[in-house]
Amino acid sequence: MINIRLISRRIRGIQGIVKITRAMEMVATSKMRRTQERGLAGRPYSEKITQVLADLAALSQTGDRLHPLLQRRKVKKIAIVHITPDRGLCGGLNANINRQTASFILEQKMPVAIIAVGRKGLDFMGRHGRDIRAEFIGLGDKPSLLDTLPIARIIIDDYTDGVIDLVYLAYTQFVSTMVQRPVLKQILPVEPAAIPSVRNVDYIYEPSPEVVLGGLLPRFVEMQIYHAILESIASEQSARMVAMRNATDNANELIGELTLMYNKARQEAITKELLDITGGAEALA
Repeated sequence: MINIRLISRRIRGIQGIVKITRAMEMVATSKMRRTQERGLAGRPYSEKITQVLADLAALSQTGDRLHPLLQRRKVKKIAIVHITPDRGLCGGLNANINRQTASFILEQKMPVAIIAVGRKGLDFMGRHGRDIRAEFIGLGDKPSLLDTLPIARIIIDDYTDGVIDLVYLAYTQFVSTMVQRPVLKQILPVEPAAIPSVRNVDYIYEPSPEVVLGGLLPRFVEMQIYHAILESIASEQSARMVAMRNATDNANELIGELTLMYNKARQEAITKELLDITGGAEALA
């Protein structure tokens, strides 16, 4: 016979879980809106600096020497800035970005160093014995550009000194509330995007295009990393909101099934008691 008390205890336990998941969904929803605004607000700046950088790079290539961040050389070691959340409970977001980075590492024949941004990526790479060049955790939900500058400084210095020859950026791009896409793209050496001729503008650079490019390239790398972190945070909050909503719906569905089971078991118990009473009355008669 089904234990009515045990079913009642399970229902109360799941109802407590529903309260938690619903509260987490509401918190993630409020954070998601703010992080989306910050991530989307940075996209026009990213597009504009890419245009100016492409124009500058085209002018600088006519000189005798390329900027160190534009120079390509034989690849002996790769670095990946691996950006993940610090926390879980966001569906398959962490698994997707970790799996993509791990698959890329396995395809390489040269050593790969990891700059881990986020605890989930750090734990994953540590468990699999990867070379952790640096780790950055606890950036929070609202990091500033100053918080991310050390990340850019490490890869810029290592690339300039020849310690690494190729740098990739792995993060989760926010597409929509329901879609977050893992992205793996090269950031060093910088490869300026080609601009259609109809969009080219004649700029006047002072004191010279080379000097402006030298100051702009590090800012470009810093902006790329900062924008990727903002995209990753927006993706995390969106994925957590959806995951908590699904958890709440599943818990409510389970409560409904347990309630039905509880009512059936209670009805059976009442029916059995009535039969016992009736049988006892018949025996006395």
